[in-house]
Amino acid sequence: MAQKLNTALIQANLKWEDPQANRSFFSKEIKALSEEIDLIILPEMFTTGFSMNARKLAEKTDGLTLNWMREMAKLKDAAVTGSVIISENDNFYNRLFFVFPDGSYKIYDKRHTFTLAKEDKTYTAGKDRLIVDYKGWKICPLVCYDLRFPVFARNTEDYDLLIYVANWPSKRVFAWDTLLKARAIENMSYCIGVNRTGNDVDGYEYNGHTAAYDCLGKNLTELDREESFVKEITLDKKHLEEIRGQLKFLQDRDEFTLK
Repeated sequence: MAQKLNTALIQANLKWEDPQANRSFFSKEIKALSEEIDLIILPEMFTTGFSMNARKLAEKTDGLTLNWMREMAKLKDAAVTGSVIISENDNFYNRLFFVFPDGSYKIYDKRHTFTLAKEDKTYTAGKDRLIVDYKGWKICPLVCYDLRFPVFARNTEDYDLLIYVANWPSKRVFAWDTLLKARAIENMSYCIGVNRTGNDVDGYEYNGHTAAYDCLGKNLTELDREESFVKEITLDKKHLEEIRGQLKFLQDRDEFTLK
């Protein structure tokens, strides 16, 4: 069990529908990370941007990007996570991979597809939430629009870290900032959101605001940077356990489950 979890948050100006260029960018950034990194977090659809052109861009599960993630995980002896456009059984998915250092992986298909952008018309929504056990940490990775639905993120498993990978536009970034902080406080967990920057061909502007919060809502990044950047953050499980032991808010949660 690791008391400290060293995380790398990579905020990038994604190249529109250019997987090779995006993988090349992230390769450079990942290789430059410190040797102590345990977990590397990339944005939503990090190889393409938030595209509805799934028929052209989708990969099979065991495609170039997953194999690249495995290579990066092995290279840094760290887990790597982010979402990719995937084709499976005649359906398209906005699929998050959580790749372990040994090359094994878990998947989570985005539950809440973004109807405003007609994501629901292109991508099949997932059903099941994922809880990952990694180095003694329970981690719940979710995707972008999931952030607006607190019941789905409800901490019934006593997870330690909630992650959102996103392409969240600047016009609604105040909601992004507020909801990330709220998810950390209400679930008594660390909460990390990794967003992108730049513009896409549909005219949407993204201004980042990648951040990490502790279980009391303190911003550990102390940045609202709008350009590409890499931030290494150390999460402390002892700090989390001490606060949970003192406040015990999770013990008072309502008794209900989602169907």
